[in-house]
Amino acid sequence: MFRQSLHGHERRPIARAWRLVTAAALGLAAMGSASAQDGREASQFVPIANEPPAELSVEPPLPGPLARGAAVVPYRTRHFRILPIFGAGAREVSPRAGHLHVGVDDLPWRWADAGGNGSVVVNGLPAGPHTIHIELALPDHTVIAAGAVHFTVPASAPSPHGPPHASNTH
Repeated sequence: MFRQSLHGHERRPIARAWRLVTAAALGLAAMGSASAQDGREASQFVPIANEPPAELSVEPPLPGPLARGAAVVPYRTRHFRILPIFGAGAREVSPRAGHLHVGVDDLPWRWADAGGNGSVVVNGLPAGPHTIHIELALPDHTVIAAGAVHFTVPASAPSPHGPPHASNTH
């Protein structure tokens, strides 16, 4: 008798609920692709045709850490995701993704940052003026946007080499 009621009367509500869930999922998927077309932020689960240009916003270092000799430089991206993907094949990922190239002052080297944590941190800079360069790079290292921030590490910041060592007088 229990089996009969489970397979008889209760089967229809389950089938009806399943149809409702499926229709809702299809509706949400359609809304995701529509939002990409009408200018709203798109879902990372739906490829975007004709993506808008990537944008990078670089802000001045946070004052508290800078007073201690650490440049914590906040940044924001728009129409670009920071992910640890590299190579020509990964360039086709949609929505667009890549990594940062970061450089300090006019040094000839840069490093890649694929963490996407919203800040670049450079510790131990000597007192004086500095520039941090941040570039948005596609997985094949093609730079598509760039920004820089100029700042001064105060003379009161601790030396990047630490306190002077006492000599051994024995």
